[in-house]
Amino acid sequence: MYFYLLGLVVFYYVFRWFRERARVPDKSDKHVYITGCDSGFGNMLARHLDKEGFCVIAACFTEKGEEELRKACSARLTTVHLDVTNVDNITKVAAVIKDKVGQRGLWGVVNNAGVAVPSAPCDWLTIDDYKSMLNVNLNGVIAVTLSVLPLIKKARGRVVNVASVFGRISPVGGPYTVSKYGVEAFNDSLRMNMKPFGVKVLCIEPGFFKTTVTDSAVLGRSVKLLWEKMPQEVRDDYGPDYLDKVDVMMKEKLAQMSDGDLMKVVSCMEHAVSAVHPRTRYSPGWDAKIFWLPMSYMPTVFADWLLLREAIKPAKAIQ
Repeated sequence: MYFYLLGLVVFYYVFRWFRERARVPDKSDKHVYITGCDSGFGNMLARHLDKEGFCVIAACFTEKGEEELRKACSARLTTVHLDVTNVDNITKVAAVIKDKVGQRGLWGVVNNAGVAVPSAPCDWLTIDDYKSMLNVNLNGVIAVTLSVLPLIKKARGRVVNVASVFGRISPVGGPYTVSKYGVEAFNDSLRMNMKPFGVKVLCIEPGFFKTTVTDSAVLGRSVKLLWEKMPQEVRDDYGPDYLDKVDVMMKEKLAQMSDGDLMKVVSCMEHAVSAVHPRTRYSPGWDAKIFWLPMSYMPTVFADWLLLREAIKPAKAIQ
């Protein structure tokens, strides 16, 4: 009995491996629009797809990001300035893309742009802190997608949304996990809405990787600024040494948990864009596969207990 089950599992993975090897033809006729290309995953994906022969439209927030990509890539790659919180800017870029792709339509959009700060316990934050991140990580994803969706429908192309394992489980406070849960919901509803039109909607859910999102120096500065501006009453709840403990924890844990091989994520993005049979979801990183995703299926009471065991306790925590 067990040998039959093992055989079925082996057959499934071998079949999936062969099925997923096939790539779409005529890459040089396909345009892919990528946001957040100044650094990290977006920058690497733009370079990688350019080498693969796609016509890349790389959206950067800075002129420096645009210049570096143009120098490093072929003439097929086009750069555009994009602020995903600015609707007028998004609309103008969509018009440029429409003129560029013509009747062929847009093969894919990869919503990669995102930020990780401010992140802190919920009672450290204001509604404006939530709005600032949601405008980038969630509203920006929706606005960019809707701006080019008619072009993607024309090409029967792809929408690739970069969420996070923290769109499946929320171990920290603040707007980051809220935004990623929102991306997951938008991704799921869009996937079902677009299926009748032949558009594939895929989701990338990375674990911890060494990018600006997990940079302990960036996160540490943000936490310090939040600490300094919040009411004394809240600071008293957490205690005078809480900030130092958080700083030590971030430097130790993030360094240990973050994977330096960004190509694990970029390869998933490339597959979502170029495979004939892409996966609905990708979870790059062993921490995502072995720890975070399994935990998201556990009973809430057990997941809470496991996460709170390692959490730094406030000074006035109930014993």
